[in-house]
Amino acid sequence: MSDKYIIQIKNVTKIFGDGVEIKALDGVDLDIVRGEFLSIIGPSGSGKSTLLNQIGILDTPTSGTILLNGFDVTQMSDKQRSRTRNKELGFIFQYHHLLPDFNALENVMMPLLISGIKSSQAREIARKILDEVGLGDRMKHRPNQLSGGQNQRVAIARALANKPSIVIGDEPTGNLDSKASDNIYELLRKLNREHNQTFILVTHDESMAAKTDRIIRLVDGRVAEDSVNSG
Repeated sequence: MSDKYIIQIKNVTKIFGDGVEIKALDGVDLDIVRGEFLSIIGPSGSGKSTLLNQIGILDTPTSGTILLNGFDVTQMSDKQRSRTRNKELGFIFQYHHLLPDFNALENVMMPLLISGIKSSQAREIARKILDEVGLGDRMKHRPNQLSGGQNQRVAIARALANKPSIVIGDEPTGNLDSKASDNIYELLRKLNREHNQTFILVTHDESMAAKTDRIIRLVDGRVAEDSVNSG
């Protein structure tokens, strides 16, 4: 097990289709350092979403290995993969996918309750996280009573509820205006620094990518650029 690398992707290929095969990932090699704040960018069809699904243990590669904390997730059973995903990974999507009939506190409690945590403890954890993301005074509000940026903060709090070691953002600011987008970015960066969690942001936004520590650019299913941002 490597203490330095939280994710190690080795020669991963993903092929879709029966008759006409599409190679969405073509021999990807990628090591992600624990606590890193990086972006994955590239044009539509470059393999970003497919790579995200591999890292998030939502799909399995056609060939290659993916190590998470030193364990090969491609060899895990469905039950092991589900348990690892729930314990190690938090997901933030472009559309927040909050439950409309539940308030902010109840939405953040949901993954904790699914994990088997008692309701009283889940409520306390959710309260603390909502305070941390600046929504301590909005806990009783439902999604339709919150702005887009506030709903995304609820989604971030929900993603952090189980204290994942890796947080994956799939276009996390893509549905927000520029001011709300900047605020969400600053929040993600703050959480990354304070908790030493690994953040992986998949984005079309070059300006957001430029603010991350490292940029992985995909073209035609291959890593075309792997660069460290100096500023």
